[in-house]
Amino acid sequence: MSQHRALERHLGLADAVHIGVASMVGAGIFTAFAPAARAAGAWLLLGLLLAAVVALSNATSSAQLAAQYPTSGGTYVYGRERLGPWWGFVAGWGFVIGKTASCAAMALAFAAYAVPPGWQKPVAVSAVIVLAAVNYRGVIRTAGLARAIVTLVLIGLAVTLTAIAVATSQSGASWSLGPTGRPGPLGVLQAAALLFFAFAGYARIATMGEEVIEPRRTIPRAILVAFAVVVPLYAVTGVVLLGALGAHGLASSTAPLRDAARASGAPDWLQPVIVLAATAATLGALLALVAGVARTALAMAREGDLPQRLAAIHPRYAVPHVAEVVIAVVVCALVVLGDLRGTIGFSSFGVLTYYAIANASALTQDSAHRRYPPSLQVVGLVGCVILALAVPVTSLTAGACVLGIGVLGRLVVIRRRGSAPA
Repeated sequence: MSQHRALERHLGLADAVHIGVASMVGAGIFTAFAPAARAAGAWLLLGLLLAAVVALSNATSSAQLAAQYPTSGGTYVYGRERLGPWWGFVAGWGFVIGKTASCAAMALAFAAYAVPPGWQKPVAVSAVIVLAAVNYRGVIRTAGLARAIVTLVLIGLAVTLTAIAVATSQSGASWSLGPTGRPGPLGVLQAAALLFFAFAGYARIATMGEEVIEPRRTIPRAILVAFAVVVPLYAVTGVVLLGALGAHGLASSTAPLRDAARASGAPDWLQPVIVLAATAATLGALLALVAGVARTALAMAREGDLPQRLAAIHPRYAVPHVAEVVIAVVVCALVVLGDLRGTIGFSSFGVLTYYAIANASALTQDSAHRRYPPSLQVVGLVGCVILALAVPVTSLTAGACVLGIGVLGRLVVIRRRGSAPA
């Protein structure tokens, strides 16, 4: 890889934390709770707990691996180094396809909150273009915008959740949050798989490892700090939504926080706050997603698993500009082709595959590089496999097919090169 220009290190601990939190908050708060409630009903909080346990295990594996391999690409690199090129390819391909679809979903979610239906797709495409341009100009601008977005979203969510909780209590609601009914173990596992989509943003920190200052120290700390911020926020949000809407109302909602504000009788001034927080959160997630997918594509291109042109680094802005442009074009096409907010299950399947390989890779590290007990990696590996198989059947089928297409494509390329898999 010496012939490839390296990215430049500009990101400190606070920058990396903001990028991770921006990815996680936008991805889940405004999109994941409703489908999870449809799967688990009032057992939603149990699904959230399972997702958090698996995500925490994955976070420790990612932090441990990132300290040893502080370069762009995340688990694509870890899988290649620890398990072999094929495992790295499956991880990288799963991440790229899952998160590219997530980019389209985030763009559409932003437009759904920001404008009326007739304007949603043009506005979503415009958002992708604008944020791709921000990323194109350099990672410092990406981190700066992520910092502003995270601050705005956290303030907005704090105001929103407090107002809904107070209004719900004043309305005399019983706050009955205990599990009712019997959705079955599969329903809880499906909810956990869908809610895992919300926690997966910390991968963005590891995929940008080549741009982090003192990566062996900064990346593990940033991943765990971002995780510690987001888990309590999701727990409080789940409790407030169930208290205001109930399991049935949450399951049928397309905009849970907005519907919870209305159902609880919260003041009218809260609606603009929710819209502002939702649009900022989804834009923050989209910003970080495009950056993270581009870095993984860069790493794969460097190894010949994607076209070499994607490994180009801009001579002035020091970013993988070709990869970012290609990702932006694909996301715009997906936005135009249809409403992709229902791709959460597909994205979860791809990302769970990615993290299963991360946990397996971490299990092979020696004691000199080990930071956490191997039992955490075992929990993460088993949890990822179970949750990946628990996603809705259509998502499981689509994910397996697209992963299979990628594997076949790599096999064809290797045979054309006339060499055995490296």
